[in-house]
Order: sequence, then C-alpha cells, then structure tokens
Amino acid sequence: MKQLNRRDFLALGTVTGLGFLGLQAFLDKPTNRVINSQGIGYGDLIPDPNKIMDLPKGFSYKIISRQGTQMSDGFFTPGKPDGMATFKGNHNKVIIIRNHENDIENLAESPFGKNNTLLEKINKTKFYDYGRGKKPSLGGTTTLIFDEKTQTIEQDSLSLVGTNRNCAGGKTPWNSWITCEEDVKKADEIAEKNHGFNFEVPASTKIKLAQPIPLTAMGRFNHEAVCVDPQTNIIYQTEDAHDGLIYRFIPLDAKNLAKGGKLQALAILDQKSFDTRNWSQLTTPKMPTKQGFKTQWIDIEDVMSPDDSLRHQGFDKGAARFARGEGAWFGSNEFYFACTNGGDIKKGQIFRYQPSPFEGTNREKEQPGTLELFVEPNDSEIVKYCDNLTVAPWGDLVLCEDDEDPYLVGITTQGEFYKLGHNVGYKSELAGVTFSPSGKTLFVNIQHVGLTLAITGPWYKS
Repeated sequence: MKQLNRRDFLALGTVTGLGFLGLQAFLDKPTNRVINSQGIGYGDLIPDPNKIMDLPKGFSYKIISRQGTQMSDGFFTPGKPDGMATFKGNHNKVIIIRNHENDIENLAESPFGKNNTLLEKINKTKFYDYGRGKKPSLGGTTTLIFDEKTQTIEQDSLSLVGTNRNCAGGKTPWNSWITCEEDVKKADEIAEKNHGFNFEVPASTKIKLAQPIPLTAMGRFNHEAVCVDPQTNIIYQTEDAHDGLIYRFIPLDAKNLAKGGKLQALAILDQKSFDTRNWSQLTTPKMPTKQGFKTQWIDIEDVMSPDDSLRHQGFDKGAARFARGEGAWFGSNEFYFACTNGGDIKKGQIFRYQPSPFEGTNREKEQPGTLELFVEPNDSEIVKYCDNLTVAPWGDLVLCEDDEDPYLVGITTQGEFYKLGHNVGYKSELAGVTFSPSGKTLFVNIQHVGLTLAITGPWYKS
C-alpha cells in the first residue's frame, strides 16, 4: 500500500466547504488552526499565562486535583493519574473514577505517604496484593465527587487498593468502572498475588473501597483499556504490547462479571494472522485506511496465561496483530481504539470496529462485524503516539498524546484532525481524557506531575 502523506490525507473522506478550508489551514500550520466537525473554528491556541495548558480563546482550565494533597479519607492523592470515566450524580454532581499507574516501587506517589506510614490505617483484606506488609501494590483507583456548577471537588477517596499499574479501563452501562492492570508480575517472595487482571469499581457518591476481585475470565495480560457495547454488554479489550491483540469478553452475567464468560480475539475474515501494524520494515501486506474488513472472533483458552502468552496463542490461531493497543471508547454503535506506535513511522493509528447485528451469537457469520483503519497520518505534526481517547458528545474523538510535548487532539467523524490543547508546562504525557455526562466539562490528567484538570468552554452542542 502506498503510504499516506499530506496530499493523500487531504483526499480521505468527503471534506467540503469550510471544513476543507479549515483542514487545509491546519495542515499548513498544524499547531495553530483548529476546526471541529461542524466547520466551526475554535481558533488558535492561546498561550497560557501560567504556562501549563494552551487552549483556544473562550476555553479555560482549572486544576481540581494534585498529587500528594490530603483527600477526604485522610490518605494522600496518589500519583500517576491515568484513565478516567465520569458518571452522573445528583444536583450537578459528577462522579469521577480515576486510575493510578503505580506499582510497588512508586513510594513517592503512594497514597499512604512517601514511606507508606499510613498503610496500617486500611484493613489488609481490602488490598488485592498487600505485598506481605512490606511492599504493597500501590496502584488502584480514586473516586472524586465534582460539583460541575462550582467546578470544585467536594469529596475524594481511595476506591480500590492493592493493584499494579492501573493504566486505563472503561465505564459500564451498569454504572461501574472496569480498571485494568498493565502488569503481569507473578507472585514471588514479595508479591502475594499474580497480576495482569481487570477489577470492577462501582460508581457511587458514597465512596467506599471496592472488593478487590480479579476478573480472571477476562484474561491475564498487559491490559490497557476496555469499552462496553450497551446493547449487548460485550466487553472489548486492548492489549498494550508491540504484538498485542484485541479481545472481546462475552460475560455470563454482566451484573456479576466474576461469574465468568468467554474470551475471544479479533481476526480478519479470510486473512489469517493479519498484521495491522503497517511498520515499514515488515514485508507483510499493508492495511489500507478507510476500508472495512469483515471479521471473526477466535476462542482463547487457558486465559490465566501463566507465561503471558495469550497474544501468541491468538495470533497462531489466526487473530490479527496490533501495535500497542491503548485507549478505547464506545460511541454510537461502534467503538474506536488507538494503537500508539502503529503506522509506517510508528506514531499511531486509530481503528474503528462496527459490531455485527448478531454480535456474539451463533448468527454472527451471517453479517460479521467490520474493522476499519480509520486514520494513519504518518506525520508527527498531525498526531504522535495516540493514547487514551474518548468520544465527544457531538461524535468527534478527543485523544491524548503520550509524548513529552503532548497535545489534546480532536478527530472529526470524517477523519479531520485538529489541536484542542497543548501541555506546555511539563514534560509529561496527557491521560484520562473524558467528558462529564452533561458535556460541559472535559477532564484530563497531566500524569507525571499528578495534576487533574477540568476544561470548560464553548463546546459544540447538538
């Protein structure tokens, strides 16, 4: 396949009128002009006088949470905030559940103080892995209650403890957050438990520690994100590995995921073990953009995977291979997921999957789901290392860059890119981008310094 360049990119999709002019302006001056899917220009990014986050005119941010500050439960806000989701509360309240990508060594980011001095204040049975009381796992989640009217945090507390490297996850239609471990550490003389699992955290304004039950049937691997089809309750999963797979989990009981279910891996129909990464050094056929491919799903066995080999098992059986699956989000009858270092120059791809009308049933072969390589610009001025992403209320994607000089990047439903924000304050990736249920506030983390921002402005409203 001919690799995508700027001229090829302009030809993608149907781009007319102001949208075309805006896209052309963006490609000429990629860090300045922004445009949204309705052709309404947000304007140039305005330098932030506080030198933290540049945003368009009319937009502003507020730092609502800082690493190391004391929370409502007496513990400290953990560091390395990552994936997030929001849920509707009463009276302008927003429930935010936030991951923390810490492991046993991240003492400086520990919620229990830099030397874990507050560790004994939590019953060790609430931990998934207490580390024999010496080196507990320091990942997990916090839950925040945010008043959208006043743009302030009213309450914040730990909501899951004792897990490792909680990277991303996904919200469920039954009002919970599935948090994912991006770690496959085995039990040893320090760790009490194997890692590499998902855990479920209920969303509630009455914050309490979730039961640390590993959802083992969803597979043991380097999890990144999940998203749930609200029509079927099927859960889709990404794997953060250079040769990872895309999985789906069909639960026996969506309201009780611990009961188990079936784990499967995504394959392209009639193209066994297809490599979607499009790396220049590969001799395999390239996957073109904007073309739908029929799919099938392959059963995965031995899901506890003591050797972290699910991706090898699936690929050998015919599953497609992806370059570091990252953020995933379900939109309108479809979901998008990012592959951080996919593409010819390894700067990122975005895929779109549209489920079958018979997804997960024995009639699925009649009308298979389709996979599309939605965008692969191969231009670091357009996007570099796409990571967490969300679907905006008006249908565009908003994604975080995993880079030392990262942007918030928007992508319209036609595949047009625009810059929405620029982290100018810290050499840190952005993470956890998500909108409030009302669509009035966009939340995002500056991970390495442990800041959570709330961004408001003239968002498009349908």
